[in-house]
Parts: sequence; C-alpha cells; structure tokens
Amino acid sequence: MEMIATLMVFPFLAALLIACAKPGKLRDGLIFCSSIVIVATVLLLCINVLQGGKTQSYLMETQMLDRIFLIAELGLMGLVFYYGIRYKRYYILLLSAAGTLPVVWMEFAGRGAQGGDHIVVDYLTLIMCLVVGVVGSLICVYAIGYIKDYHKHHTEYKDRSSFFLSMLFVFMGAMFGLIFSSNLTWIYFFWEVTTFCSFLLIGYTQTEEAINNSFRALWMNLLGGLGFACAILYSSMALHIANLQDLVAAAANNKAVIIPVTLLAFAAMTKSAQMPFSRWLLGAMVAPTPTSALLHSATMVKAGVYLLIRLSPALYGNLAGVMVTSIGGFTFFAASLLAISQSDGKKVLAYSTISNLGLIAACAGVGLHQAVWAAILLLVFHAVSKSLLFVSVGAVENITGSRNIEDMHGLIVRLPKLAFVMIVGICGMFLAPFGMLISKWAALKAFVDSKSVWLVLFLIFGSASTLFYWGKWLGKLVAVIHRSAQLKDTVRKSEKGSIYTLTFLVIALCISFPVFSNIFVEPFLSQTFHDTIGAIISSSDLNVMLLMLCMIVILPVTVRLLTFGKANKRVISYMAGVNEGDDRTFVDSFGHEKSMYLANWYMDDYFGEKKLLKPSLVLASAIMTILMIIVIGGAI
Repeated sequence: MEMIATLMVFPFLAALLIACAKPGKLRDGLIFCSSIVIVATVLLLCINVLQGGKTQSYLMETQMLDRIFLIAELGLMGLVFYYGIRYKRYYILLLSAAGTLPVVWMEFAGRGAQGGDHIVVDYLTLIMCLVVGVVGSLICVYAIGYIKDYHKHHTEYKDRSSFFLSMLFVFMGAMFGLIFSSNLTWIYFFWEVTTFCSFLLIGYTQTEEAINNSFRALWMNLLGGLGFACAILYSSMALHIANLQDLVAAAANNKAVIIPVTLLAFAAMTKSAQMPFSRWLLGAMVAPTPTSALLHSATMVKAGVYLLIRLSPALYGNLAGVMVTSIGGFTFFAASLLAISQSDGKKVLAYSTISNLGLIAACAGVGLHQAVWAAILLLVFHAVSKSLLFVSVGAVENITGSRNIEDMHGLIVRLPKLAFVMIVGICGMFLAPFGMLISKWAALKAFVDSKSVWLVLFLIFGSASTLFYWGKWLGKLVAVIHRSAQLKDTVRKSEKGSIYTLTFLVIALCISFPVFSNIFVEPFLSQTFHDTIGAIISSSDLNVMLLMLCMIVILPVTVRLLTFGKANKRVISYMAGVNEGDDRTFVDSFGHEKSMYLANWYMDDYFGEKKLLKPSLVLASAIMTILMIIVIGGAI
C-alpha cells in the first residue's frame, strides 16, 4: 500500500516543488530525480505484485478520504468556473456543474452505495503503471531540454515553463489515481483532473488558437464526464453498486447494468477522441510536443481505452458492445484515410493516434479474450512507439524549424541519429515483427471469430491506408538528394536520454512481447474471463512473422552481395532538360534554369479534411446517438 500511496501522492508533491522552482539546474534536477523515483516505485510495485501472484485490494472504509475527494471535486469545478467566466465560455459552467453537483449531492446526502474496495491492483493495473510511469517519466525528462529550445525559438510566447513541467507531473499523478481506483466516484475525480490538466496544457501558449482548442478539448471531455456522472448515479442509486469491478461482474445477471456500462463507454470514447469527438485531439497539437507525447500517446487518451478494456466482458454480445465496435472500427478506418492527406508530422501522428485508439476500442467492444489480448498489446506498443515519434518530431522541429514531412527529405543524411530513431518508431507502427502488426494480426483473428464482417473490412482497408501514409513518411526520410548537407545536432542530453531509451523499449518489446504477454496479459485475461487462456499467437503465426523479418534483412544483404566488388557508376537524374549536376536544378528547352523538388502526393482532393472530416463526424454522431437511444431506451 505504501508504494501505491507514493505513486498517487508523490507526483503532486513533485509538481508543487517544480512549479515553485526557477529555471535552472535545481529544477532540472528535481524533474530528473522525481522521474527516477516514479520509475523505481513502479518497478518495485510490479515485482511485489507478481511475487504475490494475485489481485490486491485496499481501503474498504474511506469516509474521510471520500469527503476530501468530494471537496477537491468542488474545487476543481470552481477552477473550471473561473476559466469559463474569464474567457466568457459560459456553456463550460453548465457542463461542469451538471456532472459534478449531482455526484457531490448523492455522496453528502448518503444516497450513494457503500462497500467494496476503493483500490484494486491487478495485472492490467501493472501494465498501465508501466505505461504511465516509465513512458511518462521519460517524456518528462525529455521536456527538460525541449522546453528550453522551444522558448529559445518562440520568443513570442511567455516563458511559463515551470508551470508547464509541473502540470506534466500533475497529470501523471492523476493517471496513477485513475488506474489504481476501483470506486467509481474516485475514478470520476481523477478522470476530471486529467480533463482539466489537458485543458491547461493545450492552452499553454495563450494564443487565440490555443485557447479555442483548449476549450474544445474541455467541453468535449466534460460532456464525457457528464456521461460518467450519470453512470455513477444510476449504478449507485438504482443498482447499489459502488465500484467498477462489481459493476462488470453484475452484467452477466442483471440486464439493467447495460445502462451504466453504455454511459461509461460513451465517456471512454470521448476521452479517447473517437469520432465524433476526435477534433479535440487534433486541436491539441498546438501545444508543445511533450503535451502531445504524454497526454495523447501514453496517458490521457489511454485512460479511455483502459476503461473500455475494463468494461469488455460487459460489452460482449450486446448493443453496447455493437456501439463501441461500430464507432471504434469506423474511427480506425476514417482517421487512417484522413492521415493520408496530411503533411504536418504532428497532424499525421494525431490522426494515427485517433485511428489506433479506434482499433483498440473495437477490440474491447468485441469482448472476446483474444480481442482483449490484442487491445492490451496495441495499447502498450502504441504508447511506446507513438511517444518515440512525437519526441523525435519535436527534436527535429527544434533543429530545422519545421515539422513538415516534406522538410524531412534526406534526414538520414542531414540528421542521421534522429532519422534512425524515427525509422524505428515508424517501423514499430506498421512493420513485422513489431508489436502493432502482431496485435492487428490477433485483432483480425478475433474479428473473424466474432463474425463481425464490418470490423474485418474496417481493419483490412484501414491497415492498407496505414501502410500508405507510414510508407510515404519513411520514404521521405531515406530519399537523399546529392550534396545534402549534414546539420548540427543540437539535441540536448536530457532529450537524447529519453529518445534513445524509448527506441530501446520499442526494439525490446518487439523481441520480448511473448514474455510480456505471458507475465502480464494472459494472467489478466484468465482472471477477467475466469478461464484458462491458450496461446493467442500460434507457432505458425510466429514462423510467418520471422520469415517476414528475414526477408526484410535478406533482400538488402542479397542486393549488396550481388553488387559487391563492382564499380559503382553514379548517374544523375533526368529532369526533362539539362541537369546542372546537383540533381536539384536543370535548364529547360527555352534555356531557363529551373529548380526541381521531389514531393509526396497527399491526395487532398480525395482524402482531405474538407472532403472526409465533416461527413465522418456526422455519420459517427448518428451511429452513436441512435445506438445509445436504443440501448438505454430498451433497458429502461
């Protein structure tokens, strides 16, 4: 219990110290030491729980803590009111009050359900602790150097870096509280803390665009929070169930449980930026890169799919599950298409994040153990690979002044180290035998077993789109123009330490995912589905993947052997004119010198936001609204 309390409380204390510290070595040391403490505590907790080999539960009677959380919830609502009034966004006040006040009234009036453990630690908790604690801490270390260069290049923004860095730790503390909590009211409090932290971090630069985007994120997530609050009220007052595990367990024998399950699924899809709520995550890209890496790769959006994974047994074989699979599968496909038309690196990563979260949601909605296995592996691999890509793009932007993919042409020559880690990150997202492809393999198998034709189609065509936009980016990194000059690598030590560690984790997970599955994932599935779980990925599947890996290695080696010892002949490119010898300029038939530039085709006329985004949001809204009315109306 001491380690759990440390992880729930220490990040908030660290945040307070960092907020009070001035920029300098003392602040940097605080961040670095705090990150080490968090990682060490997470690892010790994992060892302790794994040695015990069973779920650990704590705090059945917590009247005093309950009151403290309710008072803190009212304080959080007060902060939302302050910003809503300050920026004249009065609708925010209504959403915040509608979610918070009924829950506070229920608890203070003694109308809420009693009993049940407030903290539960199982194998899924450990997985999330590793994601939040290890990946989150690496991003905080990366932010030490990044934020200095950010303000060096963006002198137009007020330097509030101590506030920014402290909020990263507040966010980690809220995530630890969320994943350890079993009591629905506790989860709701930490859920709202992550919403408010996201609002503050997205609006960090205080520009008009940042403020507008931060309020979009706030109202959409408060809407999801309202759904969460309604689920608590119904679960506690009508079903007399106070915690999440009991709610899921009751789903098998009580049809009325589908109402709070549907409302919680709605909240989870809002938090994980599923369509029609995807725009808040896209708008969040205006924030400094550590915000994107932490909130939208490793923590906040993962809170949504984490909740769906918890709910997955209760989603099996009912319309609530159909709603989740329909929205998740459609989001995966539509966001993959939209990513094709983007040249801004962070926007490609944003659409890719939305897309992969959709696939995780669809797997959780299926409710079969092999689908949940795929969902958990997708969650872990995505968190590590996408965090690596976000921090790499941030480092490239600080050096080159651009995060546009077109400006990354020949990065393998200009910034070879950063190009290498970006290639590892991109491969981690779509190439065998990296975990994302392995997890999609398992997801496809689960979708076929569940006889969900539309999910199979969404996965096939969405994966094809994924291959397309990652392939374009990868090609841009390795395409070299003659005489490309190498740039000075100004990445700071703290950034390098974080980037290289994340690179190592991507490769290590690729090699050790069967061990990870055996230690963490399969025991969780056995506990959740009360059955012995067999091998999800068979030996024949692994053999095929090893063959694919061998082909990736064998082909370039074979080409090199066939050309070994032969004289190399450099041929300049033909450019419909007289090449000037640098593969960049040529003289046309009129004797005019012209420059040549090789660019990707983004097919904006086919897959651009103006073509696809609005119809996709409208269709997703219709699907979600209709299914929620049918599910809740039918249960009532």
